[in-house]
Amino acid sequence: MKPLHRFMRAIGFSEYTDRNKLKELLKKVILTADQRAYTINDEDIMLGEFSKGFAENMGITVCGEFDEEDKFTYEYYYPYLRGRGITSLEDVSVERHASRESYAGVCDDIKVGISLIFYLQNRIPYVKAHFCGELPIRGTSLTLSGLSTQGSILLPIEKDEEQKQRIKQDSANRTNLIAAARKGDEDAIEMLTMEDMDMYSTISKKIQKEDVFSIVDTYFMPYGVECDHYSVLGEIMEYSKVRNNITGEEIFLLKICCNELTFDVAINIIDMLGEPRVGRRFKGTIWLQGFINFPDYTE
Repeated sequence: MKPLHRFMRAIGFSEYTDRNKLKELLKKVILTADQRAYTINDEDIMLGEFSKGFAENMGITVCGEFDEEDKFTYEYYYPYLRGRGITSLEDVSVERHASRESYAGVCDDIKVGISLIFYLQNRIPYVKAHFCGELPIRGTSLTLSGLSTQGSILLPIEKDEEQKQRIKQDSANRTNLIAAARKGDEDAIEMLTMEDMDMYSTISKKIQKEDVFSIVDTYFMPYGVECDHYSVLGEIMEYSKVRNNITGEEIFLLKICCNELTFDVAINIIDMLGEPRVGRRFKGTIWLQGFINFPDYTE
């Protein structure tokens, strides 16, 4: 039995450190799963996936494979948070992890400015489409979500309506410039370079007298050495408190807007510093997960 997944505490299993206790929990997931999925991969191996929810939109997935006698062999598990809504309509590419039959997705969303790498939640539909030669599938969308074990609440930056409209317009203009620069437009590349230089100069002056979080409204940055971990700062659009039905631990479920991307984040109440409110900002580190909404599998 492998050690406890670090992000299990994010969905309310902070005290599940005993391996026997964890083994019983995973057995319960397999035997009483809410969702089951199966498919055959390129090596003619039957893959199985068992998911069970323990709080609103969050739970545990156990993955493995079946042998010739239809006996299921556990390979790995992970906690999940099923996101709500659509985060991005950009194309997504998928790559298998080297060590096991799990997958990472990559989304180049212009609004963020970096390639978003996430842990793929619905690998079975992807493997099935790959095995049947149906890739690439057009018309997909992406729903992102994040599990956090460290977060805090910051007050919002006060802005009047005119400032909000100007920020929105500037963001739209920058998105258009980035799109043009990706196509090789030299004028757009030059304008982006000049904008970045002006921004650096402005921030360098302000940072001497102001706190960085009164200048930076939102950010989305890689965190640590694992490619699907990020440090985020985003505005809270919605929030609720849910309870793990096994442990009774309470979890904050937040919908945040970060660099114009909207996605859900779950964090154990014991790991949150501050009280969330709509309009306040969430600052924390997350493990980014993603669910590709294939046309045939959209819920």
